[in-house]
Amino acid sequence: MSRLALTTILVLISAGLASAAPAWGQTHSSYAGEQSRAIKALSPKEFDDLAQGRGMGLAKAAELNRYPGPMHALERADLLSLSSRQRQALESIKARMNVEAKAVGGELLGLERELDAGFAARKIDAQRLKALTERIGVRQGALRAVHLVAHIETAAVMSAEQIARYDHLRGYGGNRIAPMPESGHGGHGAPKH
Repeated sequence: MSRLALTTILVLISAGLASAAPAWGQTHSSYAGEQSRAIKALSPKEFDDLAQGRGMGLAKAAELNRYPGPMHALERADLLSLSSRQRQALESIKARMNVEAKAVGGELLGLERELDAGFAARKIDAQRLKALTERIGVRQGALRAVHLVAHIETAAVMSAEQIARYDHLRGYGGNRIAPMPESGHGGHGAPKH
């Protein structure tokens, strides 16, 4: 190989390495761009879901085990042949769930703001962090309970046949293992209290 060819190759390799060097030092985090959020730990959708009391998948344990949600049952009221009494009961459950979920969601947003502000001001220590995260955990559990209780109450209003139809309409039809419990599902269309 001639000296000129070898020099050319070395120059090209050096140029390639030099242009690649900035890329080595600039690996962006998946968090890039999130530093301008109002609450850094929450996406705009998560923030809105908490503020509006939405379920955010918190009731999957109920939903996927034959305990319908009031909102989705009401959306399919005609297909489920819900009586007017059942519809009224489900409206009441849904309204109560929404009020409670918005209240707890608002509390969670306040705690997340406080946590974010502590870090932003660099005025947080391990003790304050522990207290805040414990409170956040308790409120997250409370929010989940609000949604799960609404599913329990909804299942008590609906008959076993309506629940089976609901599951089918929601696409859960073929995956049932356990039979429906006898208690709470009399099929009379009236809430059990």
